[in-house]
Amino acid sequence: MANWLLIDGFNLAFRAFYGMPELTRSSDGFPTGALHGWVKALWRLIDEQRPAGGALVFFDLGGSQERLALHPEYKAQRRETPEALTQQLPFIRELTRAMGLGGIEREGVESDDLLAAQAVALAGGGDTVRIVSADKDFAQVVGGGVTLLLPPPTANPRIGWRHLDAVGVTEKFGVGPGQIADFLALVGDTSDNIPGLAGVGPKTAAKWLQAHGSLEGVLANAAEIKPERFRQELASAAERLRLNRQLTRFDLSLPTLTREELAQSQHINLGELLRLLGELEMKSAQAEAQRRYAQPELF
Repeated sequence: MANWLLIDGFNLAFRAFYGMPELTRSSDGFPTGALHGWVKALWRLIDEQRPAGGALVFFDLGGSQERLALHPEYKAQRRETPEALTQQLPFIRELTRAMGLGGIEREGVESDDLLAAQAVALAGGGDTVRIVSADKDFAQVVGGGVTLLLPPPTANPRIGWRHLDAVGVTEKFGVGPGQIADFLALVGDTSDNIPGLAGVGPKTAAKWLQAHGSLEGVLANAAEIKPERFRQELASAAERLRLNRQLTRFDLSLPTLTREELAQSQHINLGELLRLLGELEMKSAQAEAQRRYAQPELF
């Protein structure tokens, strides 16, 4: 049995970008702050978590065509990625692959679905998986060997990284992992432009799901729901709420990589890594890479 670290790439990249000062390459002013934060964050995670199976990063490569077909406004409200981060993303991908961390992506499929399906597949084979992300959607696959590793909150970074297991999911949301998609369907998800039922907050949604088990159970008992003002609203919005659940639920039927394929993606290319870091004028990171990968037994 191996333990794995599966990393939500863009989630961590944004944290690296906003968590570092505006560093630039001295020769031409090219932004490098996110790149410095990226390699430091990955090395710190690996050192602290020591994933025996390996660490793998998942990236988005275009949006989910299936979700866009269902809901054209899906994620439409998201702010554009800052130009300085957009410039650094190709290098983030290249550095990730040179570091032997996969950089897994698939056209037309969201990285969240790829990561969730891979986590469930590995756990189903007896391994343990820690998903690195602040995205609450991943709570729906926690359990059975899968836990969520939450980054420190921006408002209080001293809290540090936090592990969330199935019990922790229930404590945090008021519902278990198997009810998270239904919970999000009711309350909505502003980050993905999914509108919930107006006026329904987390406590109300959790109370309904505790009483009726699922979104379908809530809808079937709409005439008895309290507060009473939501009874007609639930009946009128039933199909939209079912659509919400389709949008919030992960596609766990996606093909996943075998352990052999995952092992092949973890090949460290030290020469390419040193070249990239040199090109980016990241001298301290270059020295750390030379030390770390020339003596891998120390790490």
